[in-house]
Amino acid sequence: MNPMRNIVVEKLTLNVGAGKDVARLEKGVKLIKHITGITPVKTVTNKRIQQWGLRPGLPIGTKVTMRGKQAHEFLRRLFAANDMLVNERSFDRQGNLAFGVPEYIDIPEVKYDPDLGIMGFEAAVTVTRPGYRVKSRRLSTKVGKHHVVTKQESIEYFTKEFGIKIGEKA
Repeated sequence: MNPMRNIVVEKLTLNVGAGKDVARLEKGVKLIKHITGITPVKTVTNKRIQQWGLRPGLPIGTKVTMRGKQAHEFLRRLFAANDMLVNERSFDRQGNLAFGVPEYIDIPEVKYDPDLGIMGFEAAVTVTRPGYRVKSRRLSTKVGKHHVVTKQESIEYFTKEFGIKIGEKA
């Protein structure tokens, strides 16, 4: 097989959305630090949405991005927390995957922290192929339609590489 056709996990992003709730935001920062060992960054609003009480610069969430081998290994643990089961609707047309982990204590090797209580978070996995970076060059370079990862190719990759099953949770 052509090595340029291989699918790779580019990055894994863990995210806790808190809205205006400052206490939940601080718990989200502690949660991500607790399960990954990496200090997360806070995400802030860019727009003013008066109905929701949001203004620019207000912190509303926290996230951390992992790449390479670290992302690959942590992803195995996240799939184990979800009983190796992922819904087909979790994949988008470009093959990326997004799913939630309802309780962080389901992750293997993670202990319960009474300060956090029971909390969940979202995980987003971005997949690409080698050579896909040409798209982000300064000069406008396009990626051919056959080089873009499809939903079906991504499903096949995750079932083969991580041993997950595609279906609904009971």
